[in-house]
Amino acid sequence: MRRPGQSPEVRQRLYARPVPAIHESEIIKDVLIVNPDRHGDERGVFIETYRRSWFPLGREMVQANRGERKAGAVVGLHYHLHQADYWTVPRGRARVVLHDLREGSVTDRATLSLDIDADNALGVFIPPGVAHGFASLSDLTIAYMVDGYYNPADELGVAWDDPEIRADWGVKAPVLSARDQANPRRAELEVALRPHAALRS
Repeated sequence: MRRPGQSPEVRQRLYARPVPAIHESEIIKDVLIVNPDRHGDERGVFIETYRRSWFPLGREMVQANRGERKAGAVVGLHYHLHQADYWTVPRGRARVVLHDLREGSVTDRATLSLDIDADNALGVFIPPGVAHGFASLSDLTIAYMVDGYYNPADELGVAWDDPEIRADWGVKAPVLSARDQANPRRAELEVALRPHAALRS
């Protein structure tokens, strides 16, 4: 239905949805950073946060989760052998830390840190074998989509403070779960639980 006084050219400009800027991280191979388009007016802002076609090497996202964390919380580092994640932060500010655990990867042992918040609206695609975690630089909401249903056998972890990983969490007095405090260092991971570069992205 055409709105009064709205030309075809105006409608095309209003409702066109350009592809956002998507680039592969220069630090960790297969990690994709999404800088979405923002559409706003006096009512507020609209942001398209995910589209399946943005990740041609990925699989269909089958589950979406949301976490609420208080400032100072640190979650991670976690990793999966069979699951990819896609993260956004619609409220607050997070310091995201990623570390390539994939033996044989051209970026094996590389660590990436980036800040994601409601203002920059960045999204990050995390392939299997890349350890991931975040610190709450403020009270925040984190939304994450995964391409596999919850599988406790694939919920793995590595120490958040492993000196080999050299993560900068950006918080002075981090608060962690008992699980994350007990994660082993990278050098202590069981051989069967060590990711390798042949894992699909």
